[in-house]
Amino acid sequence: MQLELSTPALLFPAITLLILAYTNRFLAIASLIRGLHKRQADSHGENNVPIREQIKNLRLRLLLIRNMQAFGILSFLGCVLSILFLYLDNSQLGNYLFVASLVLLLVSLGLSFYETQISTKALSIELSTLEKDE
Repeated sequence: MQLELSTPALLFPAITLLILAYTNRFLAIASLIRGLHKRQADSHGENNVPIREQIKNLRLRLLLIRNMQAFGILSFLGCVLSILFLYLDNSQLGNYLFVASLVLLLVSLGLSFYETQISTKALSIELSTLEKDE
């Protein structure tokens, strides 16, 4: 299969928007962490199991988001290099880099799916805390 120069260029807007979405997730988690910190400071050292569960959950989510961003950026880099090598008439290397870019994008999306599943668990912890307070 002959890959044209325009094919990898189609991924540019998608990957850019994906990285923007990942950054927004990171900012949301940073806000949650600040809120938990304030909540813990307000509780005056009381034994608060839900906060500990949330902290564990948030640490894992931060790790996943960092890796999602890394694989998304590597995918974007592979896409750019693919276009460069296609432009320089090295279609074989351009094709390999494009395939690698797609694989990296798939890994990033898989991590995103897993992080979404974990975030619903965090919301369940919050809901269970609210139910206990009623």
